[in-house]
Amino acid sequence: MAQKTERVPRGARFLDPEVLGRIDRLDLLARTVVEGFINGLHRSPYLGFSMDFAEHREYMPGDDIRRIDWKVFARSDRFYVKEFEAESNANFMAILDVSRSMTFGSRSITKLDYARFLAACVTYFASKQRDRVAFASFDDDVVDYVPPSAKHLETILHVIERIEPGGRSEYLKPMLKITEAAKRCGIVMVISDFYEEPRAVVDAILNLRYRGHDVIAYQVLDPAEIDFDFEESATYEDMETGESVPVVPGRMREEYRRMMAEHLAEISSLMIKNQIDYGLLRTDQPLDEALFRYLMIRERLGRVR
Repeated sequence: MAQKTERVPRGARFLDPEVLGRIDRLDLLARTVVEGFINGLHRSPYLGFSMDFAEHREYMPGDDIRRIDWKVFARSDRFYVKEFEAESNANFMAILDVSRSMTFGSRSITKLDYARFLAACVTYFASKQRDRVAFASFDDDVVDYVPPSAKHLETILHVIERIEPGGRSEYLKPMLKITEAAKRCGIVMVISDFYEEPRAVVDAILNLRYRGHDVIAYQVLDPAEIDFDFEESATYEDMETGESVPVVPGRMREEYRRMMAEHLAEISSLMIKNQIDYGLLRTDQPLDEALFRYLMIRERLGRVR
């Protein structure tokens, strides 16, 4: 397992992506991860999330009776329920890169499968928070688009489950189309390996920021792409262009690691500078950090509203 950051609740750290890969239904996987994550929050110092009291309102038929404030009832003989700041509905959209490079995996799970799990789990979590959920996938163009709705969870999970890898990745064209379609501001999570020049990636995603969205960008990489721990000399093929290059790993390892570190540092710096919340996820990491980051942004938006 990769080292985990301390800001993630300890009780939420428990799901190995390779274990998740053996769950054959995406809806069951998402529910398992999210319910485990929420249980972890309740056993952690972060219990206060989603519990920021805002105001009372009169009870309406269909409201959960557990939210009735009985102390107010005792004083007024009228039923009132507690409202919470986090319950102001937001829009959430997961945008998933399905280009051919995402099919790489040195272990039992590919980047694309990990990204699908991530998109499904955060969408499930957003829906549980009563947000309107949406989804888009892309390679060199938009492949799938499901518009935001409080009723679209099952549709989105079905679309994610049947995803097939596409062709080469392109960021600007699909991001422009998705930005045009997503007119109401909300939270947008872009999930990709970002195998492109960092400036081109950030410029494309900035279209979403300019429209007023809060953007989370997750770069999903296989551990071998970061560590380059291959031992045998072989001919390596670019999964998108098909170009083949003979490689002797022992001779190239240090240079490769240096170039990869520079790439990651540049893309992280540009994202942060442009107010895009950025995170690097290895496919051997649990999904809890991504859920926690979404929760942090969701809570902040709830307070603003």
